[in-house]
Amino acid sequence: MTSGEGGGEPPDRRRRPGGRTARVRAQVLEAVRAELGEHGFDGLTMDAVAARAGVHRATVYRRWGDVGGLLADVLDAAGDDDWRPPDTASLEGDLAALNQEIQDAMAAEPSIMAALIAASFRSEKAAQAQRRLWEDRYARCEIVVGRAVRRGELPPGTDARRLLIAATAPLYHQLVLLRTPPDPLLPGHAARAAALAAAAGAFT
Repeated sequence: MTSGEGGGEPPDRRRRPGGRTARVRAQVLEAVRAELGEHGFDGLTMDAVAARAGVHRATVYRRWGDVGGLLADVLDAAGDDDWRPPDTASLEGDLAALNQEIQDAMAAEPSIMAALIAASFRSEKAAQAQRRLWEDRYARCEIVVGRAVRRGELPPGTDARRLLIAATAPLYHQLVLLRTPPDPLLPGHAARAAALAAAAGAFT
């Protein structure tokens, strides 16, 4: 789910290239996602990415530097989309739909989302980009809580970040930490628990 850290957005997040440069970037990032999904972090190499993308290896090294730079750009690219959280007209429905999106992404084969999370523990550049992406996603999801407050479902002053973490954490706990198979009931159960706690003032 996340906004930039520190003194502003990284230069590459502020201005994206166009034309051939944009095409090369798209080819390379798609190759990174494919290689990461198939071989994991340990199997991800600059040369394999260049070969898969059909781009000269010197271009890849010059622009991205190393595997960490590639991973960071994949994560930063994810923040360039126009994704918005679901709007189902109820807090519980919004949280359940959001959780379902998370579970679907984590259960995909191969799961690029899971691979990127794992890679962020091995690369500091990827870890920083991962934090930027989480900040961006949480910021976008705050509207879910704001709508619920305006509808009278939640008390004013409800902390959006704390509520969103409580609602989505069970998904990551089960799928990432425990590595249990996806539970079709979990997205709704986690959403309901968080919504009930929030309505009772747990996050004010």
